[in-house]
Amino acid sequence: MKKKLVSKLALLLGFALVFSACGNKAEDNAAPAEETVETVEEVDDQVAADNVAALIDAIYVQERTDKTDEQCAEAKEAWDALTDAQKELVEGEYADPDYFGRDTGDATKDDPLNQDDIGENEILVVSFGTSFNDSRVADIGGVEKAIAAAYPDWSVRRAFTAQIIINHIQARDNEKIDNVEQALDRAVSNGVKNLVVQPTHLMHGAEYDELTATVEKYADKFDSVKIAEPLLGEVGADASAVNNDKETVAKAITAEAVSETEYDTLEDAEADSTAFVFMGHGTSHTAKVTYSQMQTQMDKLGYKNVFIGTVEGEPEETSAENIIAAVKDAGYKKVVLRPLMVVAGDHANNDMAGDDEDSWKSLFKADGSFESVECQIAGLGEIADVQAIYVAHTSEATGVEPKEAASTDDLKDGTYLADFTTDSSMFHVNEALDGKGELTVKNGKMTIHVSLVSKKIVNLYLGTAADAEKDEANWLKPTEDEVTYSDGTKETVYGFDVPVEALGKDFDLAILGEKGTWYDHKVSVSNPEEK
Repeated sequence: MKKKLVSKLALLLGFALVFSACGNKAEDNAAPAEETVETVEEVDDQVAADNVAALIDAIYVQERTDKTDEQCAEAKEAWDALTDAQKELVEGEYADPDYFGRDTGDATKDDPLNQDDIGENEILVVSFGTSFNDSRVADIGGVEKAIAAAYPDWSVRRAFTAQIIINHIQARDNEKIDNVEQALDRAVSNGVKNLVVQPTHLMHGAEYDELTATVEKYADKFDSVKIAEPLLGEVGADASAVNNDKETVAKAITAEAVSETEYDTLEDAEADSTAFVFMGHGTSHTAKVTYSQMQTQMDKLGYKNVFIGTVEGEPEETSAENIIAAVKDAGYKKVVLRPLMVVAGDHANNDMAGDDEDSWKSLFKADGSFESVECQIAGLGEIADVQAIYVAHTSEATGVEPKEAASTDDLKDGTYLADFTTDSSMFHVNEALDGKGELTVKNGKMTIHVSLVSKKIVNLYLGTAADAEKDEANWLKPTEDEVTYSDGTKETVYGFDVPVEALGKDFDLAILGEKGTWYDHKVSVSNPEEK
């Protein structure tokens, strides 16, 4: 129909030009001719946009084919050829301008871990996946790095279960990530004998079942194959069943959420009528009772102002409608939303924190019962205590104890680049430095210099906030550091020299903000690489 429309408009344009050439008719027909030309251009723009939308829809599928690589490249090439105005017109069954146009961070900071020649022992970390680059690095990458640090004698590799996400990343960023079958085939080709599969899934749900079925098909190709537990461990019989994993996650995520507010403790937040709502995905699988168990765990811990919800509203009591009612009935006037998901991807950014009227943020605001609704967008995977659970599950599957945290005895004097990991998305190394600081080892002592994101943190203290207030003499003073971002721009931020007693172990590091309040945080230093 659009081609016919273009032809008709072209014909009308021809008539307009003819009449414009005939004496006194020219002035009368000039304006319509211009309008017709604009209409033709608009149709051409839509045709170009529709072509890209069709190419995106073609790779928005869960099955990989022998044409997938070619289709991903074709879609990106067609998108790059569009004008900015044409890009705004892209709309298909799944396609929209955000598919290629949304900035989700720097993909070059990610490592797809699809290396070869890896030896006989492999740990394959399997995730659903996310196309949000920063979240992939912090959450999935955080878990992978923790496992790699604990098992230096094993090769750690990655696979995603969502082909739709794999295609998205490949088309947009030219980063190729293996699906599960590709990863298993690669392991066979690499001559792997002992394979441990560590899912980053939250529970024993449908994704875990599908992964198990796929891995079982390859069981005879290895000497040993084991699938480790997901984050929250065994499901249990009913809503009252909890375990150590659920307790650890409940404590860790609540502490993390509180640390990013103005409150020192969860009790302080409750006294100020503030509730924390953790939003999971939800599922129709029998494992959905896991969400009810997490609410049970919060209740057992005495966390009265903590609520567990789900996007899908399964189980029923976790729906947005029921959670809003529960928070309101409990009398809370302020709400902090945070994902109960390993990765802060599409669900966290859109279903929870988006501006559409059906997002949780919008639904809470539309209810009119709350003074404020705030969102914290951070996944479970970047929390050190959560990473430790995955390491423990990997240890159970391998039957090998994880490597003890390294000390200064393991490093010779010199300068290294090392990961500086914190328990907060608000307190971390500047994004220009890829999460790393400069670690100096001298005479058996270690110090790491880290450049932060701004000048809002004015002092650090090696210890707790309570001790910092009475020990001003040992406050760490800032330096002024210039950082250079990927676009070439520069900024002056505060940096600090932090003493480090051991690598890979959490330690207390309190921060003092501009408002004069100290906050407790946990940090760790790991993966030193000699400069």
